[in-house]
Amino acid sequence: MAEALFAGCAARGLVAPGRSEREASDRIGDLARELFGPAARPTGPLVRSGPHTLLPYGPETPDRVIGEDDVVVAELGSVLAASGAGFASTLVLGEDPDKHRLALDLPRMFTACREALLADARITGGRLHAEVLALAAESGWTVAGWHCGHLAGADPAADGRAAPPDAYICAENDRPLRRTVEGGWQAHWLLEVHLVDGSGAFGGSYKRLPDLV
Repeated sequence: MAEALFAGCAARGLVAPGRSEREASDRIGDLARELFGPAARPTGPLVRSGPHTLLPYGPETPDRVIGEDDVVVAELGSVLAASGAGFASTLVLGEDPDKHRLALDLPRMFTACREALLADARITGGRLHAEVLALAAESGWTVAGWHCGHLAGADPAADGRAAPPDAYICAENDRPLRRTVEGGWQAHWLLEVHLVDGSGAFGGSYKRLPDLV
């Protein structure tokens, strides 16, 4: 459903230069209600642009008008009433080659990390985090923040430093990601590749549930 909503946003041009982040978020919310009816629950900011793409999802930012050559992140994790979607994708407006390269690198790196996760039943959060860092460095990007995702059910907007490291894909997590959790359920992870350019002018995010891609 989140994939379909993002495709509809792009097809209808809901994120466009001259439109504010709040207005774009409202239009995405309207489309969600049109597509999914009562299953839609758009809450909070769904769109970040320009320098706001450098920040992690969670902290509220002032409204901003989207520019002609902006990078825009659509964070649709709160769009469904029944469950958190754990979804973010990046759009590029204009013709800046570095920004378009970022938009291509994000899903490529996500796929590489997903394959590493699924290929090794004993891979730890620390090892997968190191994989993300290495892939980013090879392509000339910097990984934003201290983690690259979290256990489904953990609150990404909370102060993760106060949470156990084994709930995050981070350097300190030395436990296997493919494990059972309390109640005997298989652990599922939200993997997020959040990259920024060297000058700190723009960033982009690509977040999915790797088990379901």
